[in-house]
Amino acid sequence: MEKLAILDCGGQYTKVIDRRIRELGVKSEIFPINVKSEELKEYQSVILSGGPNSIAADQRLIFDEKIFELGIPVLGICYGMQLMSDHFGGVVDSNVVKEYGQNEVTINTQVPIFEGLSENQKVLMSHGDTVKIVPNGFEIIAKSGEAIAGIGNVEKKMYGFQFHPEVDLTEEGMKMLENFLRKVVNYKEVYALEDRIQTSINMIKEKVKDNKVVVLVSGGVDSAVTAALLVKALKPENIYAIHIDSGFMRKNESDIICENLKELGLKNLIRENAKDYFFNTVVEVEGKKIGPLVETVDPETKRQIIGEIFIKIANNVIERLGLDPEKTFIAQGTLRPDLIESGNPDISGFAHKIKTHHNDVAIVREARKKGLIIETNSDWHKDEVRKVARKLGLEESIASRQPFPGPGLAIRLLCHNKKDEVKIEVEDIQKLEEILKTSSEKGYILPIKSVGVQGDCRSYRNLCLIEGNKLDLNWQTVTIKAKEITDNINTINRVGYILNTKEISEQIKCFDMKIGDESVDLLRELDKIVTSNLENAPINQTFAVLLPIGITKKYSVAIRTFVTNDFMTGRPAEIGKEVSKEMLENILKEINSKFADKIEFVIYDVTSKPPATCEWQ
Repeated sequence: MEKLAILDCGGQYTKVIDRRIRELGVKSEIFPINVKSEELKEYQSVILSGGPNSIAADQRLIFDEKIFELGIPVLGICYGMQLMSDHFGGVVDSNVVKEYGQNEVTINTQVPIFEGLSENQKVLMSHGDTVKIVPNGFEIIAKSGEAIAGIGNVEKKMYGFQFHPEVDLTEEGMKMLENFLRKVVNYKEVYALEDRIQTSINMIKEKVKDNKVVVLVSGGVDSAVTAALLVKALKPENIYAIHIDSGFMRKNESDIICENLKELGLKNLIRENAKDYFFNTVVEVEGKKIGPLVETVDPETKRQIIGEIFIKIANNVIERLGLDPEKTFIAQGTLRPDLIESGNPDISGFAHKIKTHHNDVAIVREARKKGLIIETNSDWHKDEVRKVARKLGLEESIASRQPFPGPGLAIRLLCHNKKDEVKIEVEDIQKLEEILKTSSEKGYILPIKSVGVQGDCRSYRNLCLIEGNKLDLNWQTVTIKAKEITDNINTINRVGYILNTKEISEQIKCFDMKIGDESVDLLRELDKIVTSNLENAPINQTFAVLLPIGITKKYSVAIRTFVTNDFMTGRPAEIGKEVSKEMLENILKEINSKFADKIEFVIYDVTSKPPATCEWQ
């Protein structure tokens, strides 16, 4: 069979490349970047992925450079292009341009890889280093302004993109990849993906045999698909489905979930109400005690605590049911992006941790080593799981249900400790003023931090707020300015636009905030207002975030909308397009009528991924 080898440089999008290639009908396999060239002799082409490292000597990844002597086509993406350039005598520099987010590039449509495309292309950039001097034998085939965005050697069939063709924000990226596969490499065969469901069922049967399985079901499409696959593979009496109400669920959500789960054919459905346990338990991770959640501010620590407690509760149920913990499997709806963002070493030896997902904490990794974790979806992305759900006959209410993270509302509360605040640099304030001087907006940098992903690395940086003319905003101006801010001010990775006030005359204050009944209950009500008003908008995810900022009031709320296919990249829903001003007016009125005494600002997140992640923590 015709095959393509993807060499993983630790990029956040390596698995997305894999998925795109398979979608285009070519079988692909992922190898570490340091794979020996002899192992690739059965492959007809190679793609070098992006990655978080620099090309500088102290960070440069070591790889078998004989790969370039195999006589097969090679495509280098982002860091992969930089490795290729360096090998062939080009110069890579960190002082040319840094770009994060969607950019416009100009391409040479005469080269085969860009055949049939228009000259101007919108692409996703996420890099700090750039090719400054083109390598020997290569020509420039794409430019971002004056910066080199693509190189090619048509004779050797070797190409490099500084941008990421595999993600949604590169609008014609699939066509570029298809050109590489069919016009550069000349693959003829078509590799179908229809057998993936049966492959998963066969894996479950072979691994579990006649043992018992405990499946953690949140009610989302990921865990529902896992449960449905288990039902197809095993005897129903051997499956124990546990829904854990952590106290961080959305309004009335656990009641709805348990009703939906009964329809999957699960005979043993257990609901665990564990709010007090989650709020107040201290756990031990790698010899260090952390928690409880009610005293925790750091987002990574919150995720670790919650993940540990989930598995502890599952183990408690296993013990209560009288099952053998050494023979009982735990199934969960882990997706490939969860493992990539968690920096799982089994998925990539070079990927940086962006944020720990609850299904990949230390206790889960230990259980994996024992072979006791079943993850039916770990090779899939969110949109693929939805397709599988429909093929399995699940209700559309489950198949299309908006994602809700395992830690729930806990990571949508931006806990803050004023003692840890770092002073905002005067230089950054001046840069912000310079960026906004040509518009009518004003900007504020706050010491409230959120999680982002920039250049395939985790960032934990400040929030910037833009104040304008409320709902009478120019969307294009605001989003362009937001991108300029995150591209040019290194301490900022997320920008919010204030919807409900104009002309802030006093200093915005930050307050202490931790997890507690007041903050969680308030966020639950605010989230219901936001999601119910936007439920008919064409958005892949919508939720509210509670922030401890204000002037006379101690809370503000941010509206996060996300338009995406794979959740590896995405953008905010456009106001006036996907989200109508009437919808936002209704949200503002409802929040004001119910929480005027508590909520200062209503903020709309205008940041793409990258540089921000979808979730704030």
